[in-house]
Amino acid sequence: MVTDFEFKSVYDINDLLRIMELLRSPEGCPWDKEQTHESIKSSLIEETYEVIEAINKKDNELMCEELGDVLLQVVFHSQMAKENGSFDFEKVVDGVCQKLVERHPHVFGEVKADTSDEVLKNWEDIKNKSKNRKTATDSMLSVPRELPALMRSQKIQKKAKKVGFDWDSVDGALQKLEEETAELKKAIKENDKENCFEELGDLLFSAVNVSRFIDCDAEQALTSASDKFLSRFSQVEKLAQERGIDMKNSSLEELDRLWDEVKKGSN
Repeated sequence: MVTDFEFKSVYDINDLLRIMELLRSPEGCPWDKEQTHESIKSSLIEETYEVIEAINKKDNELMCEELGDVLLQVVFHSQMAKENGSFDFEKVVDGVCQKLVERHPHVFGEVKADTSDEVLKNWEDIKNKSKNRKTATDSMLSVPRELPALMRSQKIQKKAKKVGFDWDSVDGALQKLEEETAELKKAIKENDKENCFEELGDLLFSAVNVSRFIDCDAEQALTSASDKFLSRFSQVEKLAQERGIDMKNSSLEELDRLWDEVKKGSN
């Protein structure tokens, strides 16, 4: 049991750092002491998505709580790094402060930037210089492979656009989408599993290209489509139960009629 801890009605960031240090100490929590960067890395992703959920729900109280959970993950990783001598929380804070000052020369220096577009261009230029990225390929390779696939493809395509490697209009992107659809159909017809995998990826990549031209976020669009499917499926299932229809033993045509009925009712 820890004996040198002071209970408070209100804690601050220093208290959080101290609590995490105690949790990882010999007298601390068995679970916390066992963790590594690798063992809890998925928690950082989960907590981040929970912040997004709170934002989408416009729930400020929940957002405050979930932001605290994200901060906890930062402190947790920082404490483990401190223990192995690589860095600590103060180094993390210093690093982000240095970055903010460096990448806002229009605020902390003499550079002029009157619009958000100018700010973003300056940010990207400074970032590429500090990371020694000299080519468009260097910039593309900097996009983490661990990002959600749709988000990653959007970022890569935007970087390609900056050097002129892009369609002139959405028409070119739509034509490419049709070409990739035809190629996937051909691979399916030939029962070429390996080619199906490749062509499906090309089709999805092309769909993301279209999303950029119509100014729609592909990740959010797919999330919305999944939500819509779930909502309509729930109504189909409810309608089937009301009419005594066994969905498992029904034909696709019968279920499709229920789907169309629900779809018309929702329009």
